[in-house]
Amino acid sequence: MKLDRLIGILSVLLQQEKITAPELAERFEVSRRTINRDIEDLCKAGIPVLTTQGAGGGICIMEGYRMDRTILTSKDMQMILAGLRSLDSVSGSRYYGQLMEKLQAGSSDFVRGRDSLLIDLSSWYKDSLAPKISVIQDAIEERKKLSFCYYGPGGDSIRLIEPYYLIFKWSSWYVWGWCQERKDFRLFKLNRMDRVGKEEERFEAREIPMPDLSNERIFPGRVKVKAVFEAEMKWRLVEEFGPRCFEETENGKLLFQADYTDAGHMVRWLLTFGEKVKVTEPEEVCQELLRIAENIKKMYEKE
Repeated sequence: MKLDRLIGILSVLLQQEKITAPELAERFEVSRRTINRDIEDLCKAGIPVLTTQGAGGGICIMEGYRMDRTILTSKDMQMILAGLRSLDSVSGSRYYGQLMEKLQAGSSDFVRGRDSLLIDLSSWYKDSLAPKISVIQDAIEERKKLSFCYYGPGGDSIRLIEPYYLIFKWSSWYVWGWCQERKDFRLFKLNRMDRVGKEEERFEAREIPMPDLSNERIFPGRVKVKAVFEAEMKWRLVEEFGPRCFEETENGKLLFQADYTDAGHMVRWLLTFGEKVKVTEPEEVCQELLRIAENIKKMYEKE
């Protein structure tokens, strides 16, 4: 992509005193003519790039206008490269890795030693997730509508949206867009989407409100639960709700309190602990757990 190449060329010029057009062409795998056009575009953008001919000539940034090279320290570059590497973990290609190599090439002053930060944004659903992300990215860039089947708590539905943002939050990927069915902006979880397709129909960009990604907005607490967990379940409570979600009692058990979005999700979560938890409030949740336990018991009773 041209924008990525321009950023890469600028990065090289900031790191090296001078470089030739053939060297840039080889590094970015384009023609010398393309590099010349890119240099013109950088100049039009207000970056004072000089080109000198003859022996010892080349391309450089005008003396006196050069940005301080310490604007990107080794730590800064490591963070940028780690971010690019993390995007490759879900892209289904090596596009970001190749961009990373172009930025890293010739930058030994910036990047020394081995990587100390590794980020993997993929999930157990990587094989199905990467194609979805690719289709959604294309639809966003081309301003084309996106269609998909969505599996929500209220049932299955076919949705048609105008996509605007891909979002990674709460260990999951989402797409933020205008839903034609709801006539409003909505957040859709990629793992609940199937048969994702880019439509030929284009759309005019709307005024886009930034999505409210606060826990209170996305996961409003409607049901308050109190439960007593066995001490051996501490690791799960800490992992899923943090170390301040419970109090240790005198007998070593864990008194847990939290707000949950809906009772159904909470009941299913509690069932994953088996006999290692006892709910004390609310009463309707206690009764629902008892009903499920009785039904399970009947399933395994000999006729």
